[in-house]
Amino acid sequence: MRRSISILSGILILASMAVALPASAKAKDEVKMSTSVLRDKIRGAWAGQVIGCTYGGPTEFKYTIMHKDLPIPWSEHEIKKWYDRTPGLYDDVYMDLTFVDVFEKEGLDAPIESFAKAFAYAKYPLWHANKQGRFNIMHGVMPPASGHWENNPHADDIDFQIEADYAGIMAPGMPNSSSHFADGIGHMMNYGDGWYGGVYVAAMYTQAFICDDIEKIALEALKTIPEQSKYYKCMSDVISWHRKYPEAWELTWAMVNREYGFDIGCPDGVFNTFNIDAVLNSAYILIGLLYGDMDFGKTIDIATRCGSDSDCNPSSAAGILGTIIGFSGIPDYWKQPVYEVEDRNFAYTDISINKATQYSFNQALKVIERGGGKIGNDEVTIKLQKPEAVRFEESFAGHYPKNKYSLGRSIYLVDKIDFEGNGIVLKYHFYKDSSYKEHGYEAQVAVYLDGELSAVVSNPSSGMGASAELYWKYNLKEGPHTLTFKFLNKEDGITIVLDNYLVYTGKEK
Repeated sequence: MRRSISILSGILILASMAVALPASAKAKDEVKMSTSVLRDKIRGAWAGQVIGCTYGGPTEFKYTIMHKDLPIPWSEHEIKKWYDRTPGLYDDVYMDLTFVDVFEKEGLDAPIESFAKAFAYAKYPLWHANKQGRFNIMHGVMPPASGHWENNPHADDIDFQIEADYAGIMAPGMPNSSSHFADGIGHMMNYGDGWYGGVYVAAMYTQAFICDDIEKIALEALKTIPEQSKYYKCMSDVISWHRKYPEAWELTWAMVNREYGFDIGCPDGVFNTFNIDAVLNSAYILIGLLYGDMDFGKTIDIATRCGSDSDCNPSSAAGILGTIIGFSGIPDYWKQPVYEVEDRNFAYTDISINKATQYSFNQALKVIERGGGKIGNDEVTIKLQKPEAVRFEESFAGHYPKNKYSLGRSIYLVDKIDFEGNGIVLKYHFYKDSSYKEHGYEAQVAVYLDGELSAVVSNPSSGMGASAELYWKYNLKEGPHTLTFKFLNKEDGITIVLDNYLVYTGKEK
């Protein structure tokens, strides 16, 4: 982290941090909180996510940055409109609830197999790291291998970041506990920086229960992330740039994109303006929080206008801020639409905002008690934890995107793919003519690398159990390689189209 702070300004910063903690936490390692305040903060966390997601919904992946004068709609019925018309918008909420539900049914020590099964066989569609994690689990590749970058080209994507709120909400003031609850689940679909996105967001939630200073929250939560990671360096830079340019979020946005805007993992994002990388999108959450100045509307507006995954980022920012100020502190203008839907179940679940609040409250009490705290009739005593860094992980180490080559041809028409490098990722889709009728067909393709069978890929032509990419292979010996294919069970009216392939090299440019 690049800083230049005088002794005097350092004293002032430390003083400002001190007043952010409740009186009971200044001289002790615990915080006392009424159960009504705890519940209100948890309600604010879930409602905040819904509000932020709704606000950013119309802009998702439509902008790399939004002009300040471009209007974003909001009305007293805005949330109900999305619930009625596009309930799938709230994937960053109902994904969380999959895990909340397992904790509620099986307890804090539920085995990872329970979470993996609930996740993989849920009825909702998935994308990117989640989609590949589902495919891996359904084919016997269980966590943590299901999220590892060698098995998942989307390992650094945003997926766990948007669904890790549960871990922080259930562990108020206890970042190490939230990291524990984020470990097994987060590695179902992510690794490295992709996992850190969830760890960091969850840690910010834990601090939001006990502190109302955004920078303090950001700094304390960052202690859970290894300093040598790109993720840590980016969040540190955002905090430093905010200090240097406190009135210019657009400038910080530009510097983040200059330094961290190049995706090397996601096959859709490499060499593209599309960016679903966790590092970049976490930076946008942090920009929204820091430059939002504790103003709810300003926070979600900035997080949205940063662009990219601009429904999920304001959702996380609003959930964290909603935890700080509680549901009671969210301005009526923003929370009024919540009342219409707070008892309506999210898509693919039997859980509403109010039920999620109750479940997380139940789980928070158990985690508080397990962490050495105490539960009274109308008060809890939280034993605070000093955040500790989780283990260091790095996806795609020694792999640098070399080029992306377009194909757009049926697999029948591709004799071979010659490439030179140390890795390759091949994208595909099914093409069906008007005569084809769905009947549960699962296409099987044998892929040969340098003449040797490398994989037999089985992908259903419909439903939700397909892989995100047809084939990928990393850690090859640097040099020339050849891919060939054999379609094992051809059917009339349907084919696999090979869209493009991304080649990696071990030679840093």
